[in-house]
Amino acid sequence: MSEKLKTRREREKQARHDTILDAAERVFSEKGYERTSMDDIARTASLSRALLYVYFKDKAAIQRGIMLRAGQSLCRRFEQARDTATTGLAQISAMGTAYYRFYVEEPDYFSALTKASTAMTEADEQQAQDMLCSKSELMELMVGAIRLGVEDGTMNRKRIHDPEQTALYLRGALHGVILLCQSEIAEPGDDPGAGTPTDFSADALIRHTMDMLMSSLQS
Repeated sequence: MSEKLKTRREREKQARHDTILDAAERVFSEKGYERTSMDDIARTASLSRALLYVYFKDKAAIQRGIMLRAGQSLCRRFEQARDTATTGLAQISAMGTAYYRFYVEEPDYFSALTKASTAMTEADEQQAQDMLCSKSELMELMVGAIRLGVEDGTMNRKRIHDPEQTALYLRGALHGVILLCQSEIAEPGDDPGAGTPTDFSADALIRHTMDMLMSSLQS
C-alpha cells in the first residue's frame, strides 16, 4: 500500500471515529446515557450498526472516547490559561478559573471527566493509556506552574513540600466546591423560594474559594 493511500485511509478512519463521537455526544445529551442505544448512535452518525461496532465494541467504549475528548479540551484550556500569565501564582490562578469555566461552558465534558477514574478500570489498553496520558498532561501543567511559583517567589516554598501533592490538593478542593455548587448553590434565575440553602451565587463561592486557595499558596 502506498504511503499516500495509507495516509488517506487513516484520515478517513479518524473522520469516521470523530463522527461517531459527535453523534454520541448529541444523543447522550438529548436522551441520557442509559436510554441511548447503539442503534441510536449509528442512526445519528448515518452509519450501519455493523460499522459502528468496527470502531467501538460497546456504548461504554464510546463514552470513554468522549471522556478522552473532555480531558483534551481541559488540557487546551489549561495551556491557554498558563500562557496568559508570567508568574507561577498567576498561572495556577488562571488554571483554576479555566477549570470553573470548563464546568460552566462544557458541563457534559465536566461530568464525563468526573466519571473517568471509574471508567478507566474497564478500558482497553489503548484507551487506558490515552486517558492516563491526558491526566498526566493536566498534572504536568499544574505542577509546572507550582514549580515556577516556588522559583519566582510568588509561592511560599515553606508550605509547598511536594508540587504534585499541592496540585492534587488544589484541583481536589476546587472540584469539590464545584460539585457543591451543582447540588446546593442557587444559580441566576433560580426560584428564590425553592428552598436553596444559600443566598449567594456559585460564582461568588468559586471566587471566594480561589481567593482562599491562592492566599494559602502565596508568599
